[in-house]
Amino acid sequence: MSDIIKLLPDHIANQIAAGEVVQRPASVVKELMENSIDAGATKINLIVKDGGRTLIQIIDNGSGMSVIDARMSFERHATSKIASADDLFKLQTKGFRGEALASIAAIAHVGMKTKLHDAELGTEILVEGSKIVSQEPVAAANGTSISVKNLFYNVPARRNFLGKDTTEYQKILEEFLRIALVHFDIEFTFHHNGDEVYMLPAVKTLRHRIVGIYGAKFNEKLVPVNEETDIVKISGFITKPDTERASNDRCFFFVNHRYFKDRYFNHAVMAAYEGLIPSGKYPPYFLYFEVPTSSIDVNVHPTKTEIKFEENQFIYQILRSAVKQSLGQNNIVSTLDFEQETSFNVPMLKKGESVRMPEIKVNPEFNPFHNTPNREDKNVSAIQSHGFAKMTPKKKTGKIFTIFLKLKRLQ
Repeated sequence: MSDIIKLLPDHIANQIAAGEVVQRPASVVKELMENSIDAGATKINLIVKDGGRTLIQIIDNGSGMSVIDARMSFERHATSKIASADDLFKLQTKGFRGEALASIAAIAHVGMKTKLHDAELGTEILVEGSKIVSQEPVAAANGTSISVKNLFYNVPARRNFLGKDTTEYQKILEEFLRIALVHFDIEFTFHHNGDEVYMLPAVKTLRHRIVGIYGAKFNEKLVPVNEETDIVKISGFITKPDTERASNDRCFFFVNHRYFKDRYFNHAVMAAYEGLIPSGKYPPYFLYFEVPTSSIDVNVHPTKTEIKFEENQFIYQILRSAVKQSLGQNNIVSTLDFEQETSFNVPMLKKGESVRMPEIKVNPEFNPFHNTPNREDKNVSAIQSHGFAKMTPKKKTGKIFTIFLKLKRLQ
């Protein structure tokens, strides 16, 4: 009987690992841009063609790599970000992505040029399907440039399941904005099919980065949020209720400079807006949490967009209170609309006038049934002429009201 258990070849193992790390072109963008940030880059340029199918290129001015490090970066489980298992629970970088480059290189044609700042020459490596085709010294700019071409070229089933170019482009744009919003001190550019999508200079504040992305008119809609406790520090911006959207594509949570999704915390924000926006609408928000690295677990999901918090219930209450307080401090509450047709006509006072209580004058001698030649007597006669005396009390009331309306129209 032949053996059943066998070791997988490296190229197959890398393709399987790539299934967790690289789900679509946007996954490659996330991995490579985060590597650039961890390398200390102050300028990052993203170039994409055909929604990432044909080309994804990241150019940065980070620290670069030596010849040996450049070669090692394509080996499985090679990383500069952790040294022990304990480091997984106190990450200061974008996290453990040991097999990112190896996984990407297993399913694409990858080219990398990199150079240390104090080196005379850099190195260029070409990898196809996990195989290093060439490595040689070249003239290169400081930092690293990585190009990923023909993604999933050797895994046609995965390539066929990709969305249309417009769909994949939108996913890439989402990843780009998530990174740009939390690293506003870095200059980012984004080109797609030769067109410039964004050119975001490095700025000093988050407000400037938000306005740089969504436009100057968005500035007046931003409402600051600041809350600091022993458990969490929350900062950032929410928006005025009239900025509501049908989509939650402008709802962002970040923790320790890392984007994450959380329906539980989103519910806290929506609860604070209760009564201010219609059901099914979303107010844009950009909220940043700072917590001890030991109090969160970022490894509960392969893409690290879901994070487990030790004190999530307390943070929920703090978040809801902070948002509600910001809305209150900025006088954002439900108000009457005085522009409607049913609005009140408020008389304006002339100069020197003051408000006076209205006076009510009553004539104690007045008798509506007294036979005098005035309008009141005429009204009484009219009532009596309609057989008022013969009616029951209920009919009298209805008849008086009908006659009163007729007399009002005649006056």
